[in-house]
Amino acid sequence: MNDLVSIITPSFNSEKYISETIQSVINQTYKNWELLIVDDCSFDSTSTIVQHFQSTDARIQFVTLDKNSGAGVARDTALQLAKGRYIAFLDSDDVWKPEKLEKQLAFMKQENQPFAFSFYDCIDEDSKPLNKRVEAPNPLTYKQYFFCNYVGNLTGIYDVDYFGKIAISSIRKRQDWMVWLTIIKKLQSAKPVPESLAFYRIRKDSLSTSKVKLLKHNYTVYRKFHKLNIFISLICMIGFLFTQLIIKPRYIKKLT
Repeated sequence: MNDLVSIITPSFNSEKYISETIQSVINQTYKNWELLIVDDCSFDSTSTIVQHFQSTDARIQFVTLDKNSGAGVARDTALQLAKGRYIAFLDSDDVWKPEKLEKQLAFMKQENQPFAFSFYDCIDEDSKPLNKRVEAPNPLTYKQYFFCNYVGNLTGIYDVDYFGKIAISSIRKRQDWMVWLTIIKKLQSAKPVPESLAFYRIRKDSLSTSKVKLLKHNYTVYRKFHKLNIFISLICMIGFLFTQLIIKPRYIKKLT
């Protein structure tokens, strides 16, 4: 398999991390990729850093939005430019392991699946390991995914020939969950590559560190994406809370 993979990376004030992110793509053992970085009006040195990499590697494209619009708009802008058969996502503070693409594409071919994701390890703001691995049910059913976003966005990849390009919502948060919900609903279930292929950076100011903020944004998904009424959405939120607090922790493994 040597099909082009389009990697979508939104950025905003990412000067501290984006070099490591880009280098992890350059280090991939699978070489047929394009990296589409869309900057959401950064006011730090993100642009200078990206342009340096771009000057030495023609596979890197860089676009700047006219106004700050959020990661959803940045991702969808990159999606429209993507030319690859496969779409993958990598945020500007996360990191891939070198064999990430190669192993995922081989897994998709072996399992005859148009979508794959993997486990991932957690690192801190200084790239130090937190000795924590996030796994997922295997297989992951749509019913399970309805109540919890088990797919780390930095690990997901899908086949455009099968799904087409899946539009990304312009809402500020949880657009990634909507993309994978669309995919898993169509497939009804999905299998993860049963190993860690990426590093997810946990930052003090990140949304995912605030469970209270997550509640608000997940409610928006039930209301706007699933188009459920207020009462049903609130019931779904109870299911989400139960899954988040009781079930998902079973899939977070401590590394020694």
